[in-house]
Amino acid sequence: MSLQKTPPTRVFVELVPWADRGPANNLVSGGETLPGLRHPLSSTQAQTATREVHVSGTSEVSGGPDRAQVVMRVSSTKEAAAEAKKSVCRRLDYITQSLQQQGVQAENTTVTKDFRRVENAYHMEAEVCITFTEFGKMQNICNFLVEKLDSSVVISPPQFYHTPGSVENLRRQACLVAVENAWRKAQEVCNLVGQTLGKPLLIKEEETKEWEGQIDDHQSSRLSTIPGTLLQHPNQQLLPDSHITCELS
Repeated sequence: MSLQKTPPTRVFVELVPWADRGPANNLVSGGETLPGLRHPLSSTQAQTATREVHVSGTSEVSGGPDRAQVVMRVSSTKEAAAEAKKSVCRRLDYITQSLQQQGVQAENTTVTKDFRRVENAYHMEAEVCITFTEFGKMQNICNFLVEKLDSSVVISPPQFYHTPGSVENLRRQACLVAVENAWRKAQEVCNLVGQTLGKPLLIKEEETKEWEGQIDDHQSSRLSTIPGTLLQHPNQQLLPDSHITCELS
């Protein structure tokens, strides 16, 4: 008597997202429960599960200083107090008049005077602190006063800096560009896998590096440990890293 051949068995498997279930519903053979056991979602749950894409984007922006400050000093030492004052005030008036003729506003100029006794003479010193927004005008004025007053006036090298508003604008611009780069990357990823990008679910600025000065590519890789070199004419540079989570529609 020959045995009948057993027909082959075919098994159909469907891969669906997993979901954690509580210990009370995690039944195994023999009626026991196994904590942490994971069961697949039903087809309805799988359709409603949120599909997400996570990408990061970076950007780098830089901006030059928008202000410069110059200090001009004139001084005189005379045996008579009136002569010391007259010598300084004459040159001080010439400086202030020259600034007005060049269009420098009075609110951008600060004048301080110091008068004291030095041994058997009187010493007077005046200091003019000027804030410039136009660097070309600043250079022309300084060159003109050096030519006219020669060594009787001492002009300090200009100190360049950024106002808080300009730095804040750079930070905002860097963040927006980083988010834009991340959004573009998410769209490219979705196009590659044949999906449609939906609305953003989360936008987070993870890290921002900020420094002044000019540094080379080798140094830029070590920004987290070595600050940029401060220069006389610094550029404000920012390197943000933003993370974006989007829904797949």
